[in-house]
Amino acid sequence: MTSSEEALMWVEKYRPKNLDEIVDLSDIVQSLKAFMRNPKTMPHLLLAGIPGTGKTTVALCIAHELFGQNWKTFTLELNASDERGIDTVRDRIKDFSRYSRSGFGDVPFALVILDESDQMTGPAQTALRRIMETSSRTSRFILICNQSGKIIEPIQSRCAIFRFSKLDKKAMIAHLEHIAKKENVTLSPEAAERIVEYSEGDLRHAINALQTASVYRDGLVDEKTVLQVIGEASPKQVQMMINKALNGEFVDARKIMYELMGAYGFSGSEIVRQMQRELFKLSYISPEQKADLTSIIGEYDYRLTQGANSDIQLSALLAQFGKVGKAKGENR
Repeated sequence: MTSSEEALMWVEKYRPKNLDEIVDLSDIVQSLKAFMRNPKTMPHLLLAGIPGTGKTTVALCIAHELFGQNWKTFTLELNASDERGIDTVRDRIKDFSRYSRSGFGDVPFALVILDESDQMTGPAQTALRRIMETSSRTSRFILICNQSGKIIEPIQSRCAIFRFSKLDKKAMIAHLEHIAKKENVTLSPEAAERIVEYSEGDLRHAINALQTASVYRDGLVDEKTVLQVIGEASPKQVQMMINKALNGEFVDARKIMYELMGAYGFSGSEIVRQMQRELFKLSYISPEQKADLTSIIGEYDYRLTQGANSDIQLSALLAQFGKVGKAKGENR
């Protein structure tokens, strides 16, 4: 392994180079491979979905598959959140897309990849729509976005749309274990589960968390280390706090809340977010009660985002949990 490879972030080091290496997206990969068999039939593409699910990676893999080692020569890659104005569309994109590449190989077009294209201004999208129409013989566009609803309808109608959802947990765990093995890191099953749960389908987030955790204890990544890295309390502590609040033990529940805020340094929003996650793991609470408690959590989460005092709001939240628990006991 060269020193330059060692210096790479694992997200980049283990980024797939071809479609066969993509994690979990089998349906999307099969559809794209069909286009690759006859590149001339490939339409413009719109890749939409939550962050960290492989949209940019898929676009770069397509470039590699089409152009091989010369992919950078025939690919214009822009981040539309930085270069999102109409001048970029008129100048850089229009100039790049107007010339045919028919003399350079089997693929008669260049590739324009626009990352975060939902951040483009309205006039820029309108100008882009016209360029996509007039340069279809010489260029193909791959638009990448988190929210396809922010892309104007005329552009959407010119693209084949692929929607990326959260990655499968088992596939993510298998990929993390593969990386850990390559890096000589001992990853416990509980730690892998916790990283995947924390990342919520975002593989990039999960890999970064694994790399950070790996430096804490010389290549040993267990659940305790992961909790320190990702800034979460022990699930057992949070569940204990919820249980005590529901059982009317307000003072004890509040004491655990202070431990989480003081000893671990968690903010009110972080505690509320984890309470919501752990709430749905409690099997003895009915779906109706979980709905009521979620509504309460949502109200206090909003108050915290508006700048309310964390101590007071979390105490009030636990008090509200006590009322729900009392009502549950009276209805038995």
